[in-house]
Amino acid sequence: MSPAAGVLALAAALVCAACGLSVQAPDLFLLTRTGAGRTLTLLVNDSGTVACNGGSVQTLPDPLLLQARDLATSLDADAKARLRIPQAPGSVYRYTIKLQNGTIAFPDTAAGRHKELAQAELLALQIAQNPCKLPNG
Repeated sequence: MSPAAGVLALAAALVCAACGLSVQAPDLFLLTRTGAGRTLTLLVNDSGTVACNGGSVQTLPDPLLLQARDLATSLDADAKARLRIPQAPGSVYRYTIKLQNGTIAFPDTAAGRHKELAQAELLALQIAQNPCKLPNG
């Protein structure tokens, strides 16, 4: 390598280091549950973190992160279609999930007919209990 090429390589490395190259992982989804009791919001990030009810960021255990990634993938078609299921008699909660390609909304009673919506409800409960440590999920 010539001295000039070495100087250029060093300069390029310094420029890159000065930039910080801080890459932030994208959010997988924002889940909001309304209805009986307190509203629940979960902002799940692909880096393995979750912000619960707008609070500080918590570490998401690996099994829950994998479930969250799978859920985001399985809900993508519904998000693109802007799935909206109306509130039904007897429902207690209403869920809204904002994903990269759109938003879906559904009552808790829809989970009986849509496997992925049941998975969303279960994941919300699991995350709310741990790592969020929210009483009654």
